[in-house]
Amino acid sequence: MKGQSLFEVVFAVGIAGLVLIALVSLSSTSVGNSTSAKNNALATKFAQEGSEYVRQQRDTSWDNFYAENGSAKNLGTLSWPPAGSCNITANTLFCRTVTLTSVSADEVSSLVSVSWNDAQGDHQVRSATTLTKWK
Repeated sequence: MKGQSLFEVVFAVGIAGLVLIALVSLSSTSVGNSTSAKNNALATKFAQEGSEYVRQQRDTSWDNFYAENGSAKNLGTLSWPPAGSCNITANTLFCRTVTLTSVSADEVSSLVSVSWNDAQGDHQVRSATTLTKWK
């Protein structure tokens, strides 16, 4: 017998189609994972920047830092950008907030939180630091 039957041609085209679908699915998943890893790395960087900013404010003058951020019981919340405008004002995917809580007259707890939402859902990176009056 010479040539191919119609069944063999349909079978070969079907197998080729399945292979192509698998390759497209694999590359789509790979791009999604790469984007997720990139966003996580950026969020971690933004959290570190927030911690460094608070540490810099502490280092300039503890008394001013402590007085500017409220009473000894509750230092309040700082937000970059202003609360409620994370995606509009900054034109970014990320929202960074810093919560300062008084532990004692010489100690403040800082929690930097960076959150974002993408196709894979809601995500958050946090960085906690305890600041002390060391000067």
